[in-house]
Amino acid sequence: MSGVVFRWFFILAALAGAAAFPAAATRATSMQIVAQSLLMPGVTYQRQVEFTPHGPVVLDVVTTPKPDGSLYTLAPALSNGAIVGTQKLTDMEKAVAATTTSVGVNGDFFAANGTPSGILMRAGGLDSAPAVGRSSVGISPDGTLTIGQVAFDGTWRGTSQRRQLDLNDPPVAGHSTLYTSAWGPTTPAESGVVEDVLGTFPLAQPNHVLTSAVTQVVTQGGTPIPPGGAVLVSRGAQAQYLTAEAPAGTTVEVRLTLTPDWSGMTSAIGGGPLLVADGKAVFRANEAFDPSNLNARTARSGVGQLADGRILLVSVEGGRPSYSSGMTAYELAVALVRLGAVTGMALGGGAPSSMAFDGTLLTRPSAGAEAPISDALLLSYNGVYAAPPVTSVLSPNGDGVDDTQTFSYKLLRPSQVSATLNGPAGSALPLASDAEQPGVHTLSWNGTPVAEGKWTFSVTATDDLGRTSTATREFVLDNTLSSLVVTPSVALRAKAPPGPLTATFLLAHPAKVTATIETRSGVVIATLLNGKLQDGPQTVLWNGHTGTGALAFGGAYQVHLVAVNSIGKVSLAAPFTAHRLAR
Repeated sequence: MSGVVFRWFFILAALAGAAAFPAAATRATSMQIVAQSLLMPGVTYQRQVEFTPHGPVVLDVVTTPKPDGSLYTLAPALSNGAIVGTQKLTDMEKAVAATTTSVGVNGDFFAANGTPSGILMRAGGLDSAPAVGRSSVGISPDGTLTIGQVAFDGTWRGTSQRRQLDLNDPPVAGHSTLYTSAWGPTTPAESGVVEDVLGTFPLAQPNHVLTSAVTQVVTQGGTPIPPGGAVLVSRGAQAQYLTAEAPAGTTVEVRLTLTPDWSGMTSAIGGGPLLVADGKAVFRANEAFDPSNLNARTARSGVGQLADGRILLVSVEGGRPSYSSGMTAYELAVALVRLGAVTGMALGGGAPSSMAFDGTLLTRPSAGAEAPISDALLLSYNGVYAAPPVTSVLSPNGDGVDDTQTFSYKLLRPSQVSATLNGPAGSALPLASDAEQPGVHTLSWNGTPVAEGKWTFSVTATDDLGRTSTATREFVLDNTLSSLVVTPSVALRAKAPPGPLTATFLLAHPAKVTATIETRSGVVIATLLNGKLQDGPQTVLWNGHTGTGALAFGGAYQVHLVAVNSIGKVSLAAPFTAHRLAR
């Protein structure tokens, strides 16, 4: 009787390398790439582990094409679409999954109510002012990053002189504040205020004169903010000026000035400090941060740009010393330089640090669960996206395991689609060629005709905007290993004869085969075979003992086979249960 059989195919071996930090980093390290994958066309992900005197450090690194706005865009995303409140990064990505495929990291530091501490600019409109004494990163239309400290000055004017205002900030006594629809549905609940409702308000472009007519005057907080409008709130002594100088029907003039002038930026996000300038790690940026924050080894995130314009999104995992001890701000700067950044800035740190792809978390949360955040920095891809094939190894040999392959791809707009399979010796098979609507589409293949080796699924889509994109995914067709059958249960007895467990399998081609007994979690307790075998039926036996000669404990185990030859590397596993009996 056969147990359920599982198959794994190991595409990537762990790649080991060594990288030494500059002497100024004052620590010797070695680095290993423990996982890497293609997330979407042109966008790669690596999980790196650095071994340091302070313990291991896990870095999650995404490298993307230059976000020039054609198929790739780098921009902030606001939690729940509002300044106030927080949301998980994975939920923010899921909210836009129908219109884009995204990968991103947490954004700025933020207050308890979710208000970001620094600048937030989306699609050219300013939602939040920059933090005094801290760096911000601006993103130009061609995808170039500019990092620097930016000053804000906001004013309003009715029938008299210009007067100061804040932008989308929590209430401050004696201040006037402009609340745009980015703040949330209503102004803060407060008394002793005068509020001018601006029924329509232009995009809050910095360094522009913004005008709007007062449609209503209210003398209490909690006023609904009109969609596409704004509310100007004055408190204390400032309230009398708003009453006198901006009654209903008055045209109010607002200026939101950034110095230097960032009105040409498509978007911007706050954080800090500056980490990399001119390709060199910045040891001390002299920004408004508590030194203890910068020097603590903790989870951190950052963004950088390579000399060729590509973007780096990096998240350092922390909070678990035996798994990842985190980094100081300068250590993150050195890591960005090692990765090739010529400019770079830190984003928020600590428990909110996270990285996710298309709604799936890539990092391990330092607090044990994903923490909600105020805003995020997302790289969005607007072309056709192909998911990894359902199985990395297709083996249409009739053993009931991975006999068919399934491909899926996502279209964001109506598109003309062509999908093909390309295999060994130039073989090509058309799978689809037609006009398709937005959504997820699925194709299947049974491996006929059989040509073993590496295959590539390729889908090209030209959308209704004339944009053409292509996504590819690789897999292997390999019939080398099949038909693994093991005894469903084993009686373990100290004086049992050899071979109470029999595992049989079939080799279609000669291969080097390793056969092990493992726990269900993959811990090897005994090796049964490690050598070359010819094609044909095969049998291995297990006498119930571990590699040290001790009798194994009763419990759930699996036989795990790995076969390697010129076609590739493929594995099968079959579970069984062992019962330990008295002598």
